[in-house]
Amino acid sequence: MKLAVICANGKAGKLIVKEALSRGLDVTAVVRGENRTEATQVVQKDLFDLTAGDLRGFDVVVDAFGAWTEDTLPLHSSSLKHLCDILSGTDTRLLVVGGAGSLYVNPEHTACVADGPDFPEAFKPLAAAMVKALGELRQRSDVKWTYVSPAGDFQAEGARTGKYILGGEELTLNSRGESVISYADYAIAMVDEAVQGSHIQERISVVAA
Repeated sequence: MKLAVICANGKAGKLIVKEALSRGLDVTAVVRGENRTEATQVVQKDLFDLTAGDLRGFDVVVDAFGAWTEDTLPLHSSSLKHLCDILSGTDTRLLVVGGAGSLYVNPEHTACVADGPDFPEAFKPLAAAMVKALGELRQRSDVKWTYVSPAGDFQAEGARTGKYILGGEELTLNSRGESVISYADYAIAMVDEAVQGSHIQERISVVAA
C-alpha cells in the first residue's frame, strides 16, 4: 500500500508516518520545508501547490493540515477543497485529521460539542472553522473521503497504549467516562482505517480504551 501524509512534519503527521512505517507500508512524507519525519521518500511542496500528478499512484492520502491563528482558520476549508479537487474522480482515498468540536452530543445530531456551555471560548473559532470544512467535505460525493475526529482531550504527548475505541458521529466516552486519546493512539486508528478502508464517505471518531 502506498500512503502519502500531507503536512507530515506536524505532531500528528509525524506519528502517522511513524505508525505506517512500522507496519511496512510504503510511505511518502509531503512537507513544505525540511523533512523531519522518519520517511525516506519525500515530496517537498506546499499543500496548495500540490497537483493531481503529485498524488497519482497513492492508495491513500492523509491530510494532517492544521491552522490555529485567526487569519489562517479559513485555510481549513480551502486546503480541503484543494485536495478534494485534485483527487476528484480517482480511487485514491482521502483521510482527514479532524477535530472533536463537531462531534454530536445528542441522538438527533442537532447539537455539537462546540455548542456546549463548557466549551472553551478560545477554541470556538477553530471549532467553527473545522465544522464548516467538514460540512463542505460531506458534499463531495466525487471523493473517497473519511474524516477522523479525535476525542475531546487530544494529547500530543500522551502515551501509546495500542488500544482505542472506534466511535461514529457522536462524542464517545470510555469506561472511565473520559473523552481522551493520545496522538500516538490516534495514529494507530488512522493507519487502521488507511489499511482497511471501512468508512468511505463517513466521519468516524476515536477515544482511548
